[in-house]
Amino acid sequence: MAGGDAAAQYGLTVSGARPSLGEYVRQLWGRRHFIVAFSRAKLTAQYSQAKLGQLWQVATPLLNAAVYFFIFGLLLGARRGIPSDVYVPFLVTGVFVFTFTQSSVLAGVRAISGNLGLVRALHFPRASLPISFALQQLQQLLFSMIVLVVIMLAFGNLPALSWLLVVPALALQFVFNTGLALVFARMGSKTPDLAQLMPFVLRTWMYASGVMFSIPAMLQDKDVPLWVSDLLQWNPAAVYMDLVRFALIDDYGSSYLPPHVWAFALGWALLAGAAGFVYFWKSEERYGRG
Repeated sequence: MAGGDAAAQYGLTVSGARPSLGEYVRQLWGRRHFIVAFSRAKLTAQYSQAKLGQLWQVATPLLNAAVYFFIFGLLLGARRGIPSDVYVPFLVTGVFVFTFTQSSVLAGVRAISGNLGLVRALHFPRASLPISFALQQLQQLLFSMIVLVVIMLAFGNLPALSWLLVVPALALQFVFNTGLALVFARMGSKTPDLAQLMPFVLRTWMYASGVMFSIPAMLQDKDVPLWVSDLLQWNPAAVYMDLVRFALIDDYGSSYLPPHVWAFALGWALLAGAAGFVYFWKSEERYGRG
């Protein structure tokens, strides 16, 4: 009897073989408690050696926002088209929301390559790692939202029903971020040097996404084709920032938003989430092997 026939007869399978997509989803659901616990442990340990501890979760993006305000807001006039009392909430919101995506991607790049001991020692669906890192960044953002609310109140933006729109906006962004984390986790597992390149890529993305300025206002008098302006406004980072700004800032009205912005937010989330998950699953059996 051939080896393959014998294995089939006695129900033997290849060690480490990739499960079907449906079975893979079921395995992940079964590890949901591990994913949540792992993300919390990583979040707690991230600043355990610093005296200020988890306060750096808020202090870091706030310090970045202060630098951007000085350079772009004061020196380069990036406040163009935005009322002066709106610019600080506009800028801080952009920094916090973009940092959510940026940190998810950077954590995803190292999700496999930085945890090879765990990957090689234990059998579990490897997607648990990039998903848990994306969840860690969501928890960090929610912690930071406390400071963001204080800033909104300080600049006269009182709580309103529109603030509830933050929930679906961040939920869609989380799905989008998770998809990106899965994509870069697979890429980073084979090319660890990608972690050195990604900060430059993400910095370029940040400058093109309107973190420090309003894209339509900045391009209003420029000799730029309309499709370039649309492309910049419809890029996912800009879409999610605009939705959170629209929800929280009273004077940031719909005129600042591109058309069909919620449709784009949903489309980016579904595209990145589904494509990223399948792309990562396709290489499941190869993670941690050589």
